[in-house]
Order: sequence, then structure tokens, then C-alpha cells
Amino acid sequence: MAESEDAVLDAALCCSHRLGFSKVTIDDICRESGVSRATVYRLFPGGREVLFEALRVRELHQFFGDVLTEIEGATTVEDIVTRSVVTASNLLNADEHLAMMLSSEPGEALGQLTAAGLPRIIRMATGALAPHLDPLIGHDSAHRLIDLVVRLTVSHFLSPDESVDLSNAASASEFLYPLIASVTLNEHSFNSVTPYT
Repeated sequence: MAESEDAVLDAALCCSHRLGFSKVTIDDICRESGVSRATVYRLFPGGREVLFEALRVRELHQFFGDVLTEIEGATTVEDIVTRSVVTASNLLNADEHLAMMLSSEPGEALGQLTAAGLPRIIRMATGALAPHLDPLIGHDSAHRLIDLVVRLTVSHFLSPDESVDLSNAASASEFLYPLIASVTLNEHSFNSVTPYT
């Protein structure tokens, strides 16, 4: 069943890339995946909306899986946050599907990165990064820092500041240091937060 679900989600991604998100129908997805309508509706009760929500969640799981791979071995708050932001920025910049959506269907793409989708992104980022940051700066500070960093990374992706390159470790570290320091100021780990040189 998991293979069928992945086939349907892969087909939905392919169809939205080829046809545009708003034009994709369940029939398009069935033809692309080779899965019957009955099976699609059994896998995704509620149809198209539920299916695309599942696709968004799957894509975010993969996204943060890549982020976690890149922060492996990081032991300081600054290193964890910097690696996370750099990886996320590079993934966003390299995402051809996202670039196409921003060009052809900006309303849908922007919605998933802002009002409609941002709470989901923050929730999944917190699930991925909090276990690494909580032991260093405590639960509340870790969650506050993750929230701010996600908002900053998404905002910078959508409206870049040419003086800051969040896809570069040295530039990102210098830019993020004041934010990290302000959140962790009263925590025991503050002394471990040092900018890259």
C-alpha cells in the first residue's frame, strides 16, 4: 500500500510540474501513476485536497531529512543553526518545482511558504531541530529560535537581501549570530555561541 501511495504522490508532483497545480485532476494523477480512482480515493479520502496535503507533508519530511543529515556532528547552537539555514537555503534555491510554481502559480506557492503553509513548516522544523537544540538552550529558547530562524530563512528566500548570502556558511553565520545571541543570552550555552572566523 505504501508503494501505491508513493506512486500516487510522485504522479501528483509530476503532473503539477507539467500542467500546473491548479489544473491537475485526479484523473491526470491516475493516468500518470497507473493507479485506479478507487484506490486513489481509498488512499486519500477526500480526494485532491487531501492528496496534495499529503504531498506537501512528504516533501517537507524529505526536506528536513536532508537538513538533519547536514547538521550531523554539530555540537554548538551556532553550528546547528547555521548549517540548518545554509542547507535549507541551498535546497530552496535548487528546487526547480518550487521555482516553476513561483513563476506560473505564485499564489499557491506563496501560500505554502507564508500564511497557509508556514505554521506547518515551523512545526516540522521544530520536530526536526528541537531535539538537537533543547539540551543546549532549553525547550522555550530552542522553540523560539527555530520559529525565528524559519521565518527569516523563508523571508530571505522570497525577498533576498543582496548583502547577505544565507547559502554561504560564513555569511550566514555572521548574519545569524546576533539573533542566536539574543535568544540564548540568558542560557548556559551562550558562551558556546561564537561566530565563524
